[in-house]
Amino acid sequence: MLATLRPVMRTLGLSLRVMLFLVVGTLSLGYLFAYLGEADVQGSWGTYSIRATFTNAGGLKPGSVIEIAGVPVGQVTAITLNGTRSDVTFRLRSDIQVQQDAIASIQTKGLFGDRYVLITPGASDNILKPGGRLRETESPLDLPGLLSAYVNSRQKKPAPPTSRPLPQD
Repeated sequence: MLATLRPVMRTLGLSLRVMLFLVVGTLSLGYLFAYLGEADVQGSWGTYSIRATFTNAGGLKPGSVIEIAGVPVGQVTAITLNGTRSDVTFRLRSDIQVQQDAIASIQTKGLFGDRYVLITPGASDNILKPGGRLRETESPLDLPGLLSAYVNSRQKKPAPPTSRPLPQD
């Protein structure tokens, strides 16, 4: 009887090891996708939204990072057109307090990297309430446009000086 159970036990042991390998592999892939890919696994629990209006939100997209002092504290959830300006909605962690006079500016990581929003804290004691609006904003610097204008200005040749006869005494 024991001889007939040995092949079954080997098969069962192998099946359990394969199953354990698959479970660990699936959990590892889930971790990679969720945390390293910056997926939103937390949902909206423990967060609140605020808004800011920019003259130009070029390069910013939903999911872009919000930073205070170089630390990620939230992300952009929506960008809508409000007349001729961009209305940007942020979702911040609930433990982050933003003063009413804070400044939101759109920055670039590196020379041509992704855009993100940097919130520079203000000096006010008044804290922005959930759903509030940041009044002070700075739109991004249009680096490709500046480079293009510089190249175009260097390609234009100045007009040659006109030669007039010198007056004689």
